[in-house]
Amino acid sequence: MTSFERALKKRVLTAATAAFATALFAAACGNGGDEDSVTTTPESAEQTAEFNDADVHFAQMMIPHHEQAVDMADLADTRAGSEVRALAEEIRAAQGPEIEQMETLLDAWGAEVEHGMDHSQMDGMLSEEQMSQLEAAEGEEFDTLFLEFMVLHHEGAVDMARTELAEGVNPEARELAEEIIAAQEDEIEQMNEMLGVEDSGTEESGAEGPGEDATDDGDHSGH
Repeated sequence: MTSFERALKKRVLTAATAAFATALFAAACGNGGDEDSVTTTPESAEQTAEFNDADVHFAQMMIPHHEQAVDMADLADTRAGSEVRALAEEIRAAQGPEIEQMETLLDAWGAEVEHGMDHSQMDGMLSEEQMSQLEAAEGEEFDTLFLEFMVLHHEGAVDMARTELAEGVNPEARELAEEIIAAQEDEIEQMNEMLGVEDSGTEESGAEGPGEDATDDGDHSGH
């Protein structure tokens, strides 16, 4: 074999080796890309985007419900005693950010925030008459009404959050529902203690609603 033939054969072998290595590298990259696409595609994205009608309804209804609680807390600034005022500040501090969180969720889902709807039949929602009654009260009268009304208001929110856990699918909305239940059940217990209420919700304060005193005039045998 001449030197020219040996050189030609060497070049052919080198080129073949390089081509084979390139093919292996391309195949490996192709497989890696497929694996990445499998692990990064839909599952994590779908979990954050996944929602149903129950999730949307939960956020749409809980926003005005929270907004009324904030309005009630605002009234306490100039009408309540120190203990009730401190509680009202805690309620406002917790529910304000939750309103923003739910508005963000609705925006991500392409759903509207329904501020203009009639929410008077919502669980725990105060009527216009009850809000007017609260606005007109001061001092101890305000404290009692605020606590009575807020217990009912919180109980409604807890019921709505439980419905979300039973029917909703969005992880963030469900987590928020759990937080609402935990926080507001604690506050219900706290407010009942402040009212002197134990089990039935009717001791000392007549917590089922204002005006019961007039029907209880003849019965003081209990508390």
